[in-house]
Amino acid sequence: MNKTNFLLFFVSLMFLSCKNENDSIIRQSRGKINTISVIIDDQLWNADVGDSIRNKFASPVIGLPQEEPLFNINQYPTKLLEGFMTDTRAIIVVKKATINKFQIHKDQYASPQNVFHISGKNPSDIIACIEKNYVKMIQIIKEGEIGETQKISKESLLDTQIIANKFRINIAIPTGYIYVLQKSNFIWLKKEIIGGNTSLLLYQVPLKTINRKGDLISCIIKMRDSIGDLYISGKDFNTNMLTEEAYAPYLTKSSQDGKETYETKGTWQLNNDFMSGPFINFAIVDPEYNRILVLEGFCYAPSKDKRDLMHELEAIIKSAVIAKK
Repeated sequence: MNKTNFLLFFVSLMFLSCKNENDSIIRQSRGKINTISVIIDDQLWNADVGDSIRNKFASPVIGLPQEEPLFNINQYPTKLLEGFMTDTRAIIVVKKATINKFQIHKDQYASPQNVFHISGKNPSDIIACIEKNYVKMIQIIKEGEIGETQKISKESLLDTQIIANKFRINIAIPTGYIYVLQKSNFIWLKKEIIGGNTSLLLYQVPLKTINRKGDLISCIIKMRDSIGDLYISGKDFNTNMLTEEAYAPYLTKSSQDGKETYETKGTWQLNNDFMSGPFINFAIVDPEYNRILVLEGFCYAPSKDKRDLMHELEAIIKSAVIAKK
């Protein structure tokens, strides 16, 4: 092999090596929080299939005083997916096909990413597939968005040693929050935003505070209203925080750090005042420390949408890990 041929061979080998290396690199997903890309032809999107998707994935978020969609949806025709490597974190691909099928592909075009493929022989089959799988899809998407928010928050974190010492937990709270009030079994942190503020409450009460065989909602309302009466009020006399009676809170049972948890979403208000807003309350049953550990987030932002504010608070709360004895 002469020098010219060897040089051409070497350059070609380097080119192929670089190309293969670049092909194996997974792109970083991106996009606004709580946004879904739906790849579907206009004919399906503007008919019953599109209605089904909008009804499921853009339904109102529970616990907010005004209606806001669960997710923002961006729709694109199917042809854009052919050869187009999209980098949205959540993608739903819907199309007609010869078989009915539902598949979930992790990190198909970028990472982290969930791509849901739904196909059916006709619109009725596609809708049936959506009905069968939408709960699982929403859960996966929400977990992905919580994880993304936690990842962003870790870039700049508040020193939470005070919280660790008092409550025996590790929790990732982004900078911007400041300690407003500290008591023996209570901490209040607040972050000022344009047009309002967001708050985090951490406190613990005896296990018997919540009767797990009784009326859970009533126990939780009584618990948080007693805390509001003690520590949270407006500028005027007798303006303590309480749970708004006009909107019944939503209660779900879940798990936080492997422990039984009661998750309550509702609306708060100041007694004898005009201020109000949404809250999310996690009451964690923690027999190891003989307590109910409560992590609550709430916001006051009368002129702003509140879905993403509450999403950030939920992501912070779900980062909490209880230290072992």
